[in-house]
Amino acid sequence: MTLNPIRPWRNIYRRKSRQIHVGNVPVGGDAPITVQTMTNTLTSDAKATIEQIQACAEAGADIVRVSCPDEESTAAFAEIVRESPVPLVADIHFHYKRGIEAAEAGAACLRINPGNIGSADRVRDVIQAAKDNGCSIRIGVNAGSLEKHLLDKYGEPCPDAMVESGLDHIRILQDNDFHEFKISLKASDIFMTVAAYQGLADATDAPFHLGITEAGGLMSGTVKSSIGIGNMLWNGLGDTLRVSLSADPVEEVRMGFEMLKSLGLRHRGVNIISCPSCARQGFDVIKTVSALESRLAHIHTPISLSIIGCVVNGPGEALMTDVGFTGGGSGAATGMVYVAGKKDHKLGNYDMVDHIVELVEQKAAQISAESE
Repeated sequence: MTLNPIRPWRNIYRRKSRQIHVGNVPVGGDAPITVQTMTNTLTSDAKATIEQIQACAEAGADIVRVSCPDEESTAAFAEIVRESPVPLVADIHFHYKRGIEAAEAGAACLRINPGNIGSADRVRDVIQAAKDNGCSIRIGVNAGSLEKHLLDKYGEPCPDAMVESGLDHIRILQDNDFHEFKISLKASDIFMTVAAYQGLADATDAPFHLGITEAGGLMSGTVKSSIGIGNMLWNGLGDTLRVSLSADPVEEVRMGFEMLKSLGLRHRGVNIISCPSCARQGFDVIKTVSALESRLAHIHTPISLSIIGCVVNGPGEALMTDVGFTGGGSGAATGMVYVAGKKDHKLGNYDMVDHIVELVEQKAAQISAESE
């Protein structure tokens, strides 16, 4: 990332990893940290799966994973690949033939656990299919499905067992002269997950796919993922990520970008800075922010917007945002609009949402025009 000499305390020094590709998307090295999600439609229903992929791509997903548990799924996968606007990862477990079929159908990456594919010959066949079809591979280690010999050795899932599993799987790929891989070490326990990635960081230069697996629903899962993934990102780990939620995959994408935006690692869409509201507010902050989030969801250009209920912190926040609105205080019917950090004009509270949407859209168009 670009370092900030003025505010060095905001710098994040990313771990040096080698770069691979998932289709045309670079992962690792100095590439931006990518955001992934996974479809939850029946893969055999190509139409439904394509529609969900397109919705996720519109939300910003760089890569989408699709489960391929049976022949019907891999049969539909070729059509899904043709219609997808982003590279697809085929999620493969147990059935090595599904991995071969998915690679031949156009998967950009295979997500496998080499330990559950079968014999060494079957693993070699899957790796060869990846080589022949230009696929990368993600080694997916999960605390809930560690190999029996590791559970016997360590007594229970733990970071050391996960690291050993990951290194064993890396060795399988390297022994077959395959190096276009990334790796994940996921657990539902935050402490275990973070410790596992930290333990593996110096043992390989493979790109890391971050995630807290089975994190939970939209709210609880986002909190757990933010703590775990945020901890690792802050410490420079991670080249791609998925926020695993029991929720719409589009929400996973949105949460992933919010995490990256909060750390200054990627910028996409409108970053709304808003107060929690109190008795001093000059307008309904909560209702206003909710409306603006919905109305501005279509904007992909990075823009900062401050919505503050009163003049205590409003002017100061507005100085640092592209567009800002500060309420005039309890009961005040008008507030102040800031543009590029400066007072611009007053605005009635009841007219603010439409007007602010218009200002932000104008700013987005201006930034897009200047970048062309």
